[in-house]
Amino acid sequence: MSDTAVERVASALLYEGYMLYPYRPSSVKNRQRFNWGVLYPEAYSRRQAGSDACEMRTECLVAGDAATALDVKVRFLHLVVRTDDGATPPWQEAEERDVTVRVDALGSLVGGSRARRFSFPASDRTEAATANAAGAVRRRQERLDGEIEIAARRSDAGPYTITVRVANRAGWAPAEGDSRDDVLPHCLVSAHTILRVEGGEFVSLLDPPDELRAAAAECRNVGTWPVLAGDDGARDTMLSSPIIIYDHPRLAPESAGDLFDGTEIDEILSLRILTLTEDEKREIRQADERARRLLERTESLDQEQMMRLHGTMRTPQPAEGQR
Repeated sequence: MSDTAVERVASALLYEGYMLYPYRPSSVKNRQRFNWGVLYPEAYSRRQAGSDACEMRTECLVAGDAATALDVKVRFLHLVVRTDDGATPPWQEAEERDVTVRVDALGSLVGGSRARRFSFPASDRTEAATANAAGAVRRRQERLDGEIEIAARRSDAGPYTITVRVANRAGWAPAEGDSRDDVLPHCLVSAHTILRVEGGEFVSLLDPPDELRAAAAECRNVGTWPVLAGDDGARDTMLSSPIIIYDHPRLAPESAGDLFDGTEIDEILSLRILTLTEDEKREIRQADERARRLLERTESLDQEQMMRLHGTMRTPQPAEGQR
């Protein structure tokens, strides 16, 4: 599986739950969005007694030596609040963000850590009216500040234990009466981490070899679920997800595109989308650009594409070590 294919799986996580069928803002399911991997400002997290976290922690094992290199990429959504001069209610769109930190040698981290602060500026722009907006459209983003901290430790000649901590460092504090929708633009949304090594390999935390089960059990992950990613058997990439998935996750090749629900069956959702009324489709087009593209893609599926969604026979492969 290429790096691009791994990124496709990661992108499915990034937009998991972005909107759910029937993809209308007025539906109950879409009134509270962005429920996975949200890192809130510290002041808001304290007010919630920590139930809404301001940081996440990934801990995993790397079999390598002092010269093993590590790349850490943190990806998340930076929300955009869209309003217009017409009757369309305010809506939260999203812009993808990523920050990468490279460690040239794991040995340099032992007994210490490396931290990187990052920031994305606020913005406020107005655009002319379009066919899908009743008036001029205003899009506003709040400033985001965060920090990535990477540490490593090693006992005897065993694997390295890598710790990656991602934190929201926004200086913003909520006012009395602020709703969750007021807070989300100040959050890192759908945050997850992709780790890659050169000159070493990751150890599965779900199915570690017997001699490393104790070390794997000692890894402490908070708000994340790290799994091996890439081709079956590949061990150079770890995807730390905000939802529970298995080692070497992949997208079904028959899928025509993202439906924002990676656990659903594309055929069922596609057929349901085709039954929406014209008024419901109009609301989707006006609400969100990604939802509009989803609708147009689904409406353009031909018979052959729909048949591919109906079912595929795959030959089971023996598990590694059982061949």
